[in-house]
Amino acid sequence: MKHIHLSGIRIRKHLPSLLSTLLMVLLVPVNTPGQTNTTTTTIRIALLKYSGGGDWYANPTSLPNLIKFCNENIHTHIDPKPVNVDPGSRDIFNFPFVHMTGHGNVIFSDQEVKNLRKYLKSGGFLHIDDNYGLDPYIRREMKKVFPDQDFTELPPDHPIFRSPYFFKNGLPKIHEHDGKRPQGFGLFMDGRLVCFYSYESDLGDGWEDPAVHHDSQETRLKALKMGANLITYVFEGNKE
Repeated sequence: MKHIHLSGIRIRKHLPSLLSTLLMVLLVPVNTPGQTNTTTTTIRIALLKYSGGGDWYANPTSLPNLIKFCNENIHTHIDPKPVNVDPGSRDIFNFPFVHMTGHGNVIFSDQEVKNLRKYLKSGGFLHIDDNYGLDPYIRREMKKVFPDQDFTELPPDHPIFRSPYFFKNGLPKIHEHDGKRPQGFGLFMDGRLVCFYSYESDLGDGWEDPAVHHDSQETRLKALKMGANLITYVFEGNKE
């Protein structure tokens, strides 16, 4: 299968058609000071702005820090400023990776459910990060998107835990919360992983500025490396 190289990460040429086309169209040239006509490209990722009362805006420094880590360590060229996007908006198709977090209630309207399903079917990817308290609501709402599926726990040897950083035991534990073991769940469409749900881990808290949660550098690095694995997995395409 042919690949298109994007600043150290490969995007599968045969990504489902709609998002693949939009992805190629939306690459924005980036020029460093004093330079013009460079071949470096950038792409944007987004934060899901959902309804229901939950704090979708939690962890405001997390995505910018993850982007910075990826750009510096795995040589991506992601726009440093993530974009907020509504689940029912056509704009969601502009982003190959959408992140979702929060502590409370989530409600997807019928139109949002339809749009999310179309987005995921078209090649999009949703990362849901339980920031403690999101679990019962997101399971209920994602059941609307995939009525015939339940979240499936991914084994530690799944590719998402293996590259570019290796996590022998799967999803790392970042914050204790209830003290349960961390679990990475997936939802699939035609055999393709389209949604990754990190539960009892709280990656986003680990991505935040050090002063926010006072996590150790080791803990923050684990979270950022796992985030880099998610980004790599999405842009390289599923390998199952």
